[in-house]
Amino acid sequence: MTPGAERHARGHLRHRLIALLPVLGLAMAACVPAGEPRELSGQVVAERPQPAGVGGAPPEEGGEAVDDDCDATASLEPDGTEIPEGSTMAKIRDRGHLVAGVDQNTFLFGFHNPATGQLEGFDIDIAREIAGAVLGDRDRVRFHTITSAERIPALREGDVDIVVRTMTVNCARRENIEFSSVYFEAGQRVLVPKASDVTGLDDLAGQRVCAAEGSTSLRNIAEAAPEPVSVPNWSDCLVMLQQRQVEAVSTDDTILAGMAEQDPTTEVVGEPFTEEPYAIGIPPGDEDMVRYVNAVLEDVRDDRWDELYDRWIEPVLGGASPPEARYR
Repeated sequence: MTPGAERHARGHLRHRLIALLPVLGLAMAACVPAGEPRELSGQVVAERPQPAGVGGAPPEEGGEAVDDDCDATASLEPDGTEIPEGSTMAKIRDRGHLVAGVDQNTFLFGFHNPATGQLEGFDIDIAREIAGAVLGDRDRVRFHTITSAERIPALREGDVDIVVRTMTVNCARRENIEFSSVYFEAGQRVLVPKASDVTGLDDLAGQRVCAAEGSTSLRNIAEAAPEPVSVPNWSDCLVMLQQRQVEAVSTDDTILAGMAEQDPTTEVVGEPFTEEPYAIGIPPGDEDMVRYVNAVLEDVRDDRWDELYDRWIEPVLGGASPPEARYR
């Protein structure tokens, strides 16, 4: 066969094979029973990603033993709102701004409003009240956003002047930092999807329940039997609940109410099973600042607490009164 004839034969064969491909495809399809999907080897269902920093049970509490006579909610007596030279408040005034550790992920208390680009909420307004007293201007405050686990280190290391971040005062924490008088009272409950049969923490034995790392809520969950899941921020808990990576979220009813407002497919269930008194964290040794902040909080309770509560919390949790201050 001549080279030209050979090329012609190969081209004719190639055209015949191309023409047969549709027929071969139909024949292969006919080999698969109707209504049965073809098996794809190696097919893997992708898991939904979890938030960064997911952990488990809280570490054992260490450090010195807590004083048995400790009264966690009793703070130092207020000493007026005059600012003596050389005081902690004078240093803040001379600096020109207050540094407040706050949240940016807890709706209604401390959250970043995407519409305004500002931090807003009940705790944010409390921090502004203190800035207004020290500096004469509620806007002269620099917000330092921190996680629950960062609250005490931020105070001990001097990164902030105060922490106003849904922080429960207790005797163990009093061993490390100072606290103001109580400015808000909450109680721990449970958030679940509305389709859930769960009515409280007792229904969650052996199931995954989310809380923020470094929170009293996480320890309460671990002690109550459910499997605790820790995350850096409360908003991470809501994401995990929406993705069904946990069965419930459990923390203070105030925080859960904000989540339920953000996601109407969820609801807060059960009665409060703890008392969570919120106080302002203050660096250790700054007792003059404790007394000053307590004097400011006295004014807030008398004049503006109801206004702040009605603005942020009342539409969700109903009416309430400011907690009575206790001093030692």
